[in-house]
Amino acid sequence: PTREREAMFLNVRSLVDLDPEPDLRVEGGGQAGPPSGRAHGDLSLLRRSSLEDREKEIREKGSEILREQLDAAKKELKLKDKECERLSQVRNQLEQELEELTASLFEEAHKMVREANVKRAASEKRLKEAQGKIDVLQAEVTALKTLVLTSTPSSPNRQLHPQLQSPSTRGAYKHHSRNKSMSGTIPSLAGRAEPSSVSIQPVSKEEREMDSVLYAEFLLWKENPSLERSSAFLSRVYSEDVGPCLSFTRSELSQRVQSAVESNSLTIEPVAVSAPPVVKASATECGGPNGFRAAVETKCALSGMSRLCRHRIKLGDKGSYHFISPSSRARIAAVCNFFTYIRYIQQGLVRHDAEQMFWEVMRLRREMTTARLGFYVADQG
Repeated sequence: PTREREAMFLNVRSLVDLDPEPDLRVEGGGQAGPPSGRAHGDLSLLRRSSLEDREKEIREKGSEILREQLDAAKKELKLKDKECERLSQVRNQLEQELEELTASLFEEAHKMVREANVKRAASEKRLKEAQGKIDVLQAEVTALKTLVLTSTPSSPNRQLHPQLQSPSTRGAYKHHSRNKSMSGTIPSLAGRAEPSSVSIQPVSKEEREMDSVLYAEFLLWKENPSLERSSAFLSRVYSEDVGPCLSFTRSELSQRVQSAVESNSLTIEPVAVSAPPVVKASATECGGPNGFRAAVETKCALSGMSRLCRHRIKLGDKGSYHFISPSSRARIAAVCNFFTYIRYIQQGLVRHDAEQMFWEVMRLRREMTTARLGFYVADQG
């Protein structure tokens, strides 16, 4: 617009750029004299009318130019109005979409919060239930530990070992040593803890003196207790007590019995006493998974001697039953009691000092020696 305006002013200037007093020249050179008064008036009128025409023409051209500029400005304003309207629509649409998105986000957030609250409530409920179960289990474990710690081979706990109850209350008893840590062998030792129960002259007071070599070997083993024979302590016990105590006439079966005791897979089971009268039977007839369920006078599977067999043993889960005499049972039970106690020590269940543990081990070794020599308590059941 500025350039157009400047061009318009230049046109106007060129139109009004007239010579008010033109030179009057005559032919032949020289200057004409001043015009007459009438001629001068005509010239003034002519000049004035020419100026008015030109001014009028200038005004018309200026008006036309301004109208064109106004029309162009109006068109531009209309375009800008349309653009503004379009942008306003876009803005409104964006604002609506933003509101919808915000509303959906808030709804989703509230939904997630509700789900989280429900899950938290369920988790807290499960946690309380789990804590209750844990408390019950801890109470049961504490009770079991109390029973185990108060039960030793010399004084077994009758609640932990129901086979020690009277025959009328305990019924038929079957003991798996691997599940009860050979605790079923303890009944044979209940009355054997005192020498007076094996027809030996009672002693008013028993004196004892610790062997320093044996005690040193025991302490060395106790630092890292295991059932391996590599230690001096267990090597001595095997050679002096376990081996001789489990050495029977039937050597092959004796070795299998010792292996079952070491692996804690030996089963000692009493034979029911409510059976027909005593029957003579061979050792072969007494073997097998379905052996006699009565006290039978037969050959002991270990010693080979005819005895009244009130117990039978099984080696492992799928082994055959073998009837054994009371003396053989007492010898096996003594060895099982020893292994039960050292397993307690290995598992950290014995809460005594080293000296008390040592004397308990010595007492169990003495029981193995006594049983090997033929002394045992007869089962009155």
